[in-house]
Amino acid sequence: MQFKVLNWVLFLFLTLATGCTPFHHEWRKAGRSPASSAPYVGRWEGEWISARNGHHGKLRCLLGENSTSTEFRAHFLATYAKVLRFGYVANLTGSQTNGTVRFTGESDLGKLAGGVYRYSGSADATHFSCTYESKYDHGTFKMNRSD
Repeated sequence: MQFKVLNWVLFLFLTLATGCTPFHHEWRKAGRSPASSAPYVGRWEGEWISARNGHHGKLRCLLGENSTSTEFRAHFLATYAKVLRFGYVANLTGSQTNGTVRFTGESDLGKLAGGVYRYSGSADATHFSCTYESKYDHGTFKMNRSD
């Protein structure tokens, strides 16, 4: 029992101490960069909502294209309980049609954060909508373009 508590405290400390710094650097850089020709690439803000227990929080995302137009990198920063922040990257695969990209993907957030999360959603010039599910939770991400 004591070992689990120590792991949780260490996880929270590392999340608060290091989880946000790379995200904030990328966020500021993206805000200064010229707009991408792909309407869904860029900065997004909104919230995540758990369908399992109603928990929710602020959510930011930097969505970018990887080496091809079918591979995407989503760098998320989620807020939990108004003060805890957790940043992570999810690689997504999808297709773009008429300015809308539809994607799926997954990311292993580690045992303490719920393990593997799977994503399915879409983004266009103004809206980003996604469902997520893991072993212990499922819900939605709803975001709008951030200027």
